[in-house]
Amino acid sequence: MSARGRQTAVAPWRFYLVAGALGVLLLLVLGRMLSLQVLNTDRGREFLQSQGDMRAVRTAEIPAYRGLITDRRGEPLAVSTPVISIWADPVQLAESGRLPELATALEMPLSELEDKLERYAGKRFMYLARHRVPARARVVLGHRIPGVYGEREYQRYYPAGEVAGQVVGFTNVDGAGIAGLELAYDEWLRGIPGKKQYIKDLHGDAVRDIGVLEPARPGRDLKLSVDLRLQYLQHRELQRAVAQTAADSGTIVTLDAHTGEVLAMVNHPVYNPNSRKGYKPGHTRNRAMTDEYEPGSTVKPLTLVAALESGRYTTETLVDTSPGRIRVGRKVLPDPRNYGEITVSRILEKSSQVGVTKIALDIGREPVWNVFQRLGIGEPPGTGFPGERAGLLPNRTRWAKIEEVNLAFGYGLTTTPLQLARAYAAFANDGVLPPVSLLAIDDGALPPGRRVMSSDIADKVLMMLNRVTGDNGTARRARVPGFEVGGKTGTVHQVGAQGYIDDKYRALFAGVAPAENPRIVTVVVLNGPKGDAYGGGSAAAPVFARVAQGALRLLNVPPQAPGADSRIAAADGRRGGAA
Repeated sequence: MSARGRQTAVAPWRFYLVAGALGVLLLLVLGRMLSLQVLNTDRGREFLQSQGDMRAVRTAEIPAYRGLITDRRGEPLAVSTPVISIWADPVQLAESGRLPELATALEMPLSELEDKLERYAGKRFMYLARHRVPARARVVLGHRIPGVYGEREYQRYYPAGEVAGQVVGFTNVDGAGIAGLELAYDEWLRGIPGKKQYIKDLHGDAVRDIGVLEPARPGRDLKLSVDLRLQYLQHRELQRAVAQTAADSGTIVTLDAHTGEVLAMVNHPVYNPNSRKGYKPGHTRNRAMTDEYEPGSTVKPLTLVAALESGRYTTETLVDTSPGRIRVGRKVLPDPRNYGEITVSRILEKSSQVGVTKIALDIGREPVWNVFQRLGIGEPPGTGFPGERAGLLPNRTRWAKIEEVNLAFGYGLTTTPLQLARAYAAFANDGVLPPVSLLAIDDGALPPGRRVMSSDIADKVLMMLNRVTGDNGTARRARVPGFEVGGKTGTVHQVGAQGYIDDKYRALFAGVAPAENPRIVTVVVLNGPKGDAYGGGSAAAPVFARVAQGALRLLNVPPQAPGADSRIAAADGRRGGAA
């Protein structure tokens, strides 16, 4: 028999030994598995699960929806739209070898992508594109390039664009408010992100969601006092006025005469918060609240409040303004012509420097200063808007006579357009200074104002403001067909490095409408108007007229019937009889 044909017999005990050893090992493995996963000896089950989770389970943030900002009628001013941001793991992306394909999909130069990848070499995260429209983002992600991922976010969109941009403000790329009301109410608007768990595969791709750990909590909505219809109207009229007068900048602000709510607030220059490429930081400034100006003759009505309160003057008290100029110290203050002996009411009607000067010198500086302070000059309006200014109301221990006189007709102090509008609201609100609000005030929740003058004096000032827009006043171009209105012009020399500039002006107009039962207060400011129409009566007053006419129509205020009794006519009649 050959060796190939021989078979070696295996001893039975060896077979049983090997089989027994394998059986024991199997029992040990099964026992250990039973111990760890069923009996949970030494908390083995938790250990294994945690180790598995560490390798496969991840926690992701659920983005929260930022609150909606609307106007008083519910029209959206700021909304959050879903977008997708594309990011990459630089290590995985570098190993993929598909950079040209990715650059094409991203519509990005290959050299730019390579430079970016080099800057993030060794790191595990970098953004490739932020806030892509979902359809465009899916095109990139559809290439399934290793190391390239997408995450859902929200991007702020502003339907009114430049029309309300300086009031609403804007957010940064991460969705945090950095300007305007977006910044002021950031904590109110921003939501609280949630958390969810998911399982990833060996390639890092999410394969299954496990569940939500914490649901996202959306931000709260914000309802503004602004009426978008009036905002559009004022924006159009301001752009028109700037174009016609070649002004450098401008502002219009309109308040509800009784509640103090800001119904519209526009500025020039403008910017588009939806596309900030090439914009200048100064264009984002809400000049109505952040820029301070010398108000000039627009505060003469405040000076006359002090005169009426002194008891030394009535609206019909005669003041001799001859010979049409007056010397105070080394300064000569002229009127356009010699008005002779005129009433206090006509002093305002003609904006007589001589008349106001004589009254100011007679009653003294303290009463005038007190009225200005009571009407909010020198104190912030309290809206909470970022950068809101208080203006300047000087309070010296020693005053020169010319300083006292300058204060009386609007030089040597500063206000913002909003402060000036609020001061005029006291005339329109029976002598009560209303708090200013950028948020809509619910019916029945009107915060109390502060009485700053008697109702009788407020009526008298309204009557005088109405005469300013009459046939003999300086603001004839502020008149609105079908309505009695009142207001005051102001033409102020701008200040330069060497003092006042002779040929550079600021045109202002502050007015109320209708005069007989005021609904709105509007202030118009044009900085640096050019040409012959640079004054408050020729440049700013016509803008007020157009804005007031449109605003009263939008607010459904019926025109006054010809010959109808009015608050102004009645008040004028009472005082005429008394005089």
